[in-house]
Amino acid sequence: MEYQINKLEDLPLIAEKVITQLRYKLICFEGEMGAGKTTFIKEFVKLLGTDDDISSPTFSIVNEYDTKKGKVYHFDFYRLNDEEEALDFGIEDYFYSDAYCLMEWPSRVENLIPEEHHIITIENNDGNRILKLK
Repeated sequence: MEYQINKLEDLPLIAEKVITQLRYKLICFEGEMGAGKTTFIKEFVKLLGTDDDISSPTFSIVNEYDTKKGKVYHFDFYRLNDEEEALDFGIEDYFYSDAYCLMEWPSRVENLIPEEHHIITIENNDGNRILKLK
């Protein structure tokens, strides 16, 4: 599926459409720095039903949110040096917890991600964004 995001006000509807298309709770987010991955994830988590303050886990590596649909783990693997670091903090426990795992910079741990996952790519297209769900 492919969606065009012309303005921030489009995010709730597109996030809702994406949620209805999902078969898996493991979701890899790909896109350049500043493409809008964290912005989309914030809307995604809000739609799952949370009152938590949603922020980028750049320094903590993982943020945890309680939602009406269960736990959500938001990862930012940008600062990891290798997959061993992810194993050290128990990444596999998160992946097999039946919680949503939303991963930014998944290429840093690509060999650890279970086969059953989605990929969402966000591309900047002259100020608009193109979101692709695989």
